[in-house]
Amino acid sequence: MTFHILTIFPEFFRGPFEHGIIQRARESGRIAIEIHDLRGWTRDRHRTVDDRPFGGGEGMVLKPGPVFEAVESIWPERNPDRRVILLSAQGRKFDQARARELAGASELLLICGRYEGVDERVAEHLADEEISIGDFVLSGGELAAAVVIDAVARLLEGVLGNEDSAVHESFGEDGLLDCPQYTRPADFRGWKVPETLVSGNHEEIRKWRKQAALEKTARLRPDLIEDSELRTTK
Repeated sequence: MTFHILTIFPEFFRGPFEHGIIQRARESGRIAIEIHDLRGWTRDRHRTVDDRPFGGGEGMVLKPGPVFEAVESIWPERNPDRRVILLSAQGRKFDQARARELAGASELLLICGRYEGVDERVAEHLADEEISIGDFVLSGGELAAAVVIDAVARLLEGVLGNEDSAVHESFGEDGLLDCPQYTRPADFRGWKVPETLVSGNHEEIRKWRKQAALEKTARLRPDLIEDSELRTTK
């Protein structure tokens, strides 16, 4: 799978993709990440990508021209397997279910918003969708792009060492949080690992993990239980 990032700060991505799972996936050829400098599609000597908003207001807005030309240059032809995503605070909230959907594409092109936003014509006539990683405002879409790529890439075949890792985790197929995890020592400062986990009884361990996941979700994210119940009744 190929990820394209359109940004005015290409140097931002020198670090996030050079470690761990993403680095190994790039080195193995399972994913490719192409960084595109939006200023490469400007036509003035100052390489201007923004302008004042019509109607007044504070801040600056990314101009539509360079964004349209960049996307149309990167992808002269569009098809359903190529998705253009505008990262903005106004977008649909990104979650694990959306990550699984995006993992089915062959290529993703992520447009990193900046300043007060991007000219609305980009959202209306160029992007396939707007995505937000949460109900808060970032200085730009670069951090959001890194989050989306990490979440999607780890769902691709062969990226994780154990394919079940992407199934038996938080926000998996049942929509709940993962169960609590423990490792050695079994007794740390008087806090002991639940006896079931060291019993060797795999069926009892499975039951314990299912119940513990449900209890943890009810305590920390009760909204997920409601969503899960809605899915099972549909």
